[in-house]
This record gives sequence, structure tokens and C-alpha cells, in this order.
Amino acid sequence: MWERLAQVEEKLHAVEAELGAGVADPVRLRELGREHKYLTPIVALYRRLRRLEEAWQRARQELDCAEDPDWRQLAAEELERLTTEKKEVEEELKVALLPPDPDDDKNVILEIRAGTGGDEAALFAGDLARMYQRYCERQGWKWEITDATEGNAGGYKEIILQVRGEGVFGWLKYEGGVHRVQRIPQTETQGRIHTSAASVAVLPEPEEIDIELKESDIRKDTYCASGHGGQSVNTTYSAVRLVHIPTGITVAIQNERSQIKNYETALRILRARLYELELQKRQAAEESLRRSLISTGDRSAKIRTYNFPQNRITDHRISLTLYNLDQVMEGEIDSLLEALRLADRAQRLAQITQHQAG
Repeated sequence: MWERLAQVEEKLHAVEAELGAGVADPVRLRELGREHKYLTPIVALYRRLRRLEEAWQRARQELDCAEDPDWRQLAAEELERLTTEKKEVEEELKVALLPPDPDDDKNVILEIRAGTGGDEAALFAGDLARMYQRYCERQGWKWEITDATEGNAGGYKEIILQVRGEGVFGWLKYEGGVHRVQRIPQTETQGRIHTSAASVAVLPEPEEIDIELKESDIRKDTYCASGHGGQSVNTTYSAVRLVHIPTGITVAIQNERSQIKNYETALRILRARLYELELQKRQAAEESLRRSLISTGDRSAKIRTYNFPQNRITDHRISLTLYNLDQVMEGEIDSLLEALRLADRAQRLAQITQHQAG
């Protein structure tokens, strides 16, 4: 490990030298910025470990040479303290050395769709959207609704949010999958608990340079918007539908009255879906330790159950059950996401250890 850490320190020096020389290429500048952000805390831990190792060696030597019993005891206590601190820093380094997810700093396209359960599923999709909006506000992130289709009894059949902020995808990527709710609907007269579901897709929003999108591969259709929108509804062709011909991926947006704005939004979402498709292909084609099962965001996997009568929420991926559902629905999902991040790290460490042993 020492040799690898020394190489990391050399790499940081090279990155800092290149940054100091001035970089005109914005793509290269962004790459260097990401490298610097990843390498800096590792090197800081490495230097701290190096100092601890030197202090440990001195304490070991003093213990071996000391003849006075009291002095030997002091040396032994110091050696024990340094040994404990060394182990803690080594564990921190193992986590810091995990291959970074290059998407963690990206903004997010958050898609929530009502699943099984009819009107109740749409209401739950609306509750999830509100939960994420509250969480974003707590984090200081900016969010906006880019498109939405309301349910017959409220909520949403589908809602798409764009979330911007530092480290957005790194936190929200754990939310992808099927969310199941168990509660008594307002329309239920017999007091029976119903089960419905909504699916959540968390897409990292790529930069234009991440995905090559040819105009010749896109079919653009315009049509009259339906639903809320005032006098312009059904009178102007403001709604936009984009079809990516090679993949068949379709994005339809009608939220804005401006066709140009709807086109720009649809293009961002199309680029995000294509980026997700490319990631899936890459992961299927090669062995990757970058993502664990916890953070794949499989849209078909049931990840969580929200039981309102018992105020209980259960994340099935890590067998975590909490009894603060009322707080969670107000956006207090930090404890859930932190537990998932820790489990993700532990799983990735185990994968790397197994890979190295093999």
C-alpha cells in the first residue's frame, strides 16, 4: 500500500503542476479538477499515516531500550495509542482509495412514475416528489419540475425533476428502483390497507461532451399541449416529442408554453437516458468494481416499503427498518442515504479484497 500511496502523491504533484501552468482546454481543466478533488484527501491521509508510522517507530524503540519500569509503561501506552490511530487512518485510506464514481458530482434527472395501484399510486408518486423536493431544499440544492402529468385524483402519473447542486448524483443514486407503499387510501370506506407502488429513476445529467448526439439520429415532432397551460393549450404546437431513431428512446415534454424551452428540456432528458444506456452496456461488457448492487438503480427492483399505519420504512437492500416515516416523508432521508452509502462502501471494499485475493 505504501508504494501505491507514494504514486498517488506523485500524481497529485503532477496535477498541481499542470494546473499551475494554466490549462486552456475546458475539458482537460475539468478532468484535472476532478483528479485534484479525489487525490487531495488521500494524500493528506497518507502524510498523516507517515507521521504516525515515524512516531510509532520511535515509541517502539523507546520501549525496547527503556530500563525504568515507569518509563516503559509510558512508552507502552504511547505505542498502543499510536497503533490504534494508525489502524483508524489505514481504514480511512481504504475507503478513500476506492475508485471514484465519475458521475457523483453530476446533476440529476429524477423521474417518478406511478405504478400498480391506480389513483393511490399517483398520489404516492406525488408524495415521493414532495419528499425529494424537501430533501433538496435541506441540502441547499436547486430543483425544478421539467414535466408532469397529474393523476385523476391528485398526485402524478409521471413527474420529472431536474436537481442541481454539489454531489447530487452521489447521494440520490441510491433512490433508483420501485418504492412500495402500504396505507389506507382516503377513498377506502372499510379501513383496508392497500398496497401500491411508484418507480424512481435517477439519471446523471451528462455534459454535452459525454454523449455524442447527432441531429440526424433524432426525429422531432411537435403537437398541441394538453392539460393545464392556459389559453395556449390546444392552440399552439408547443409540446415536443423527440425520438432517438437508433435506440427508439422517446421523450415528450409539454410543460412550458415555449416550444424552444420544451425542446431544450427534452434534449437534456434524452441525453441523460442515452448516457444511462451507455453505462449499462459498459457495465455488462466488462467487470466493474465502480458500482455495487446497492447503487445500480435497477428500475425493476423493489428497494423500499413505506408502511404508514406503523410509521415504518424498510429498505430491503440493506435490511434497514426505521420507525420515523412521518419525518422521512418531510424530506429527512439523511439516515437512510448515509446507511446506504456505508453499506455501498463496505460492499465495494469486500469486492476489491476478493478480487485482489483471486
